[in-house]
Amino acid sequence: MLFKIKAKNASGEITEGVREAPDRFSLARDMRHEGLTVFFAEPLQSKKSFSLGSLFKSVGLKDKIVFASNLSSMISAGLSLARSLEVLARQTTRPFFKGIIRDLLTKVNSGESFSSALADYPTVFPPVFSAMVAAGEESGKLPQALTIIKDQMEKTYELKRKVVGAMIYPAIIIVAIVAIAILMMTFMVPQLSATFNDLKVELPLSTRLVIGTSDWLTANIWLFLVGLVVLIIAVLAWLRTEVGQITVDRIVIRLPVLGNLVREYNSAVVMRTVSSLISSGVSMTESMLITGKILQNRLYRPVIESAAGEIEKGILLSAVLTGYPKLFPVLATELTEVGEETGDLPKLLAEGAAFYEGEIDQATKNLSTIIEPVLMVVIGIAVGFFVIAMIGPMYSLSSAIK
Repeated sequence: MLFKIKAKNASGEITEGVREAPDRFSLARDMRHEGLTVFFAEPLQSKKSFSLGSLFKSVGLKDKIVFASNLSSMISAGLSLARSLEVLARQTTRPFFKGIIRDLLTKVNSGESFSSALADYPTVFPPVFSAMVAAGEESGKLPQALTIIKDQMEKTYELKRKVVGAMIYPAIIIVAIVAIAILMMTFMVPQLSATFNDLKVELPLSTRLVIGTSDWLTANIWLFLVGLVVLIIAVLAWLRTEVGQITVDRIVIRLPVLGNLVREYNSAVVMRTVSSLISSGVSMTESMLITGKILQNRLYRPVIESAAGEIEKGILLSAVLTGYPKLFPVLATELTEVGEETGDLPKLLAEGAAFYEGEIDQATKNLSTIIEPVLMVVIGIAVGFFVIAMIGPMYSLSSAIK
């Protein structure tokens, strides 16, 4: 596998280029033997054309959790790695994942290391997976490494599930409100507007605004729907760009409630991942490089990746985290510092991750409680404005007629 790399030597000079290595773990180790510290390593993959079938060629996190758990159990029970992979290939019902496992089996039978075989599928098995397997192979503790991987992925899965679950309810309510508003504007308002036109009375500004919006929407409904679809596609495309992702990450982290949730979520991921990697025998520098690659937030990723170079110079991890108070809560840096002082960093990082995971669990429950009354207020304001704008004039006319 080819990697585009950036590395520093002992004097701080930066070297850029392309190097070949089975995986990031081996790359960092080889470069370290040459006196270089890798702080950036990106696989060079050939561009693939989009196809509808590619949408189904993915492996869910739950599938990978089951894979790591069963593989660990079978190896611990005395089965060889090859035999275990063969059993898993027969058990797996998803054709795409079955093909990957069979390919892993072929490579292992041909003498290739399991970690190197995993590294050939970076979109399925993240760098942390292959790096921890490599550490387990070197230490002779592959089942234990797979168990740690399984626990790590389970924690990540639970965190994502809770955060996404907290967002589903408000998203459904907002979509329903927009749909109802469009239906009212295109069906109900035109009927009321015709009544007002027959009576030929002067209408309030709010009523004229609602009727004008309804008239435009009714006359240009297809233009509106096409424009809405184009807007959604454009926004989604923009969100896939580097600028779009960074912009969204910066906005979200400044929001009152969600910002704190993002900080705690990313801190928990960093602490648990680094703890798992160090416990598996991966060096601190390589642990930071790997952790940086699995982070989704564009604000955290460069910080963690650059921290690898700082740590290589002798700077403590706690000192690096302290330099980013807007990204890492105080407790995260304090626990890291205590772990470095006591020499039990993996344990303290794991405890910090568990604490923030508990905080996220409680925060997601509170988020639903907070969002519900806010949505009710918004709905109430929208309904109140509509009543005042459209129903109010009708009562006024009724009173005038009497």
